Amino acid sequence: MTFGSVTRRGALTLVLVGALAASACSPIYRDHGYVPTDQDLALVEVGKSTREDVGTAIGRPSSAGLLEGSGWYYVGSRWKYFGARAPEEIDRQVVAVSFTEAGIVSNVERFGLEQGQVVTLSRRVTESNIKGIGLIRQLLGNFGRIAPNQLVR
Repeated sequence: MTFGSVTRRGALTLVLVGALAASACSPIYRDHGYVPTDQDLALVEVGKSTREDVGTAIGRPSSAGLLEGSGWYYVGSRWKYFGARAPEEIDRQVVAVSFTEAGIVSNVERFGLEQGQVVTLSRRVTESNIKGIGLIRQLLGNFGRIAPNQLVR
């Protein structure tokens, strides 16, 4: 064995170890779940499409509402894995498709996650937004809109 071959082996080993260390420090991204694209959602018509139409156009979700007919939820998230650190969720989207009791689409909404807060990204609604709001919340929502002279006549 010559001195030159030992030096070349040492250099080659050093380069391989360096390449391995550098590749271990690059982040790995993983996607979980399924969220339909806007092009797929364009096939769903609010007020016209049925559950079967939605299932054919964008597929059936892995999550549905607890109440019969309440809605279908498509959830997708993107996670970043970096070395020995805990994984970090960097993006989450939820598409909610609501149905009437007759099984017709009443609402399609897309929600995102911004700094830990749920944010509405898009919404298509045909009915009033009163559904799901209690009586007390409706009354308190009107507080400040009514002038005292309107109460007494």
